[in-house]
Amino acid sequence: RRRGGGGGESGEAAAPRSSSSAAMASCPARSGGRGQQRRGAPSRTAAGGGVSRRRGRCPASWAVVLAVFSCYSLVNAFQWIQYSILSNVFAGFYGVSFTQIDWLSMVYMVAYVPLILPATWLLDARGLRLTALLGAGLNALGAWLKCGSLAPQRYPLTLAAQAVCAVAQVFILGLPSRIASVWFGPTEVSTACAVAVLGNQLGTAIGFLLPPVLVPNTPNDIDLMAHNISIMFYGTAIVSTLLFFLAGVVFEEKPKYPPSHSQAVLQTKPPEDYSYKQSIINLFRNIPFILLLISYGIMTGAFYSVSTLLNQMIVTHYEGEEVNAGRIGLTLVVAGMVGSIICGLWLDYTKTYKQTTLIVYILSFIGLLVFTFTLDLGYLIVVFVTGGVLGFFMTGYLPLGFEFAVEITYPESEGTSSGLLNASAQIFGIIFTLVQGKLTTDYSPRAGNIFLCAWIFVGIILTALIKSDLRRHNVNSGIMNLDVKAVPVDSPVEPESTTLKIQSAL
Repeated sequence: RRRGGGGGESGEAAAPRSSSSAAMASCPARSGGRGQQRRGAPSRTAAGGGVSRRRGRCPASWAVVLAVFSCYSLVNAFQWIQYSILSNVFAGFYGVSFTQIDWLSMVYMVAYVPLILPATWLLDARGLRLTALLGAGLNALGAWLKCGSLAPQRYPLTLAAQAVCAVAQVFILGLPSRIASVWFGPTEVSTACAVAVLGNQLGTAIGFLLPPVLVPNTPNDIDLMAHNISIMFYGTAIVSTLLFFLAGVVFEEKPKYPPSHSQAVLQTKPPEDYSYKQSIINLFRNIPFILLLISYGIMTGAFYSVSTLLNQMIVTHYEGEEVNAGRIGLTLVVAGMVGSIICGLWLDYTKTYKQTTLIVYILSFIGLLVFTFTLDLGYLIVVFVTGGVLGFFMTGYLPLGFEFAVEITYPESEGTSSGLLNASAQIFGIIFTLVQGKLTTDYSPRAGNIFLCAWIFVGIILTALIKSDLRRHNVNSGIMNLDVKAVPVDSPVEPESTTLKIQSAL
């Protein structure tokens, strides 16, 4: 039903991959991005062969790339939320308003929007490795700059440092779907994307849990507060620096042999056939993608807003419960991590992208309604439970949107489509955070949450209107006609004798 090679393979076709065979991605050779010369893998095929059996495999290479990316994505997400979950503490420390503390979160969203197009161009033109190193390096630089802001009058410096981390995020958020597509076969790609997104979610979870423990609220002892903040800042800087050097050592561009037919097609396309400008135009002419762009922005923007304002919502009804506010945030995100993995496995098994996305969207709406109307009951255990349910579906939606976008926009760049999705999320996140924050301050957390519920209901309608055209899946299944030639890397002198032909017929 879901064989990676498709029904049209002939000769010595690659065997179907099980979920444990992601290691079939072989030892990678460094190469450029989409704008550079595409080359196929050397193959040992019979006449009229298909995707070749791969030799000299490096079973751990896929896991190393995925693990390193997930770790520095984790640190970047931790730095995003570390101020917001302690909004009352940092507002007192720097002597600023809650709105100014909210901007330490929103700067991530503001920076993303104007920089996403240059960042996706760089990903296409220069490839995964350079983009990954920029993300890890800027993440470490921002962390060290924060170490210089350990005094009450240095809010501008901590804002500038957070802005550097925000720029790093631009080179991080768009990579999960690209890494999954480049390194994993069709039966593993959705799970791989979910695992890559998992790192960012885990960073948010740790950001909810650890800062309230490291930096308790000591308004009568500013020196002790500064000391506690320094432990958090210096620890983050050291970890992010180690991850930057680790990324430089282990991060590779792509496997030598394409893991799927769809990747073989893209890697063999001549560079003159690719235009970044035309790719953007094609995406904005794709009506299903536009609907997904808006609906993804609504859902993810709502998640950003809830995460940013969670501390304010909790302490409004449960005074002095900053630590439990962090634990509720942890519950929300950890439940979402479980949801992400389950959704990724489900997509790999069923390929029911639209149905799964719509169901998760509806359940997120119901979860937010329940969370909204039980928040002020006076029982923290109820907030833990409803927060977990909300997180399971709302956070679990994130990899669904990435993978659905790649399917309906293939063969356009995965980095470009996911980058635009994230840009939409940042725009909605800024708007939602400002409006919900104002409603929460002037009225109540319930008013702000009802505002989000109304928008998520709009997102349900938009998701229901999306036409499910699974282009990448159709290529991998042999439904689309292909006639692609790739020049083997190891035999540039005699390309004709070792030409790899991928042919699929209806």
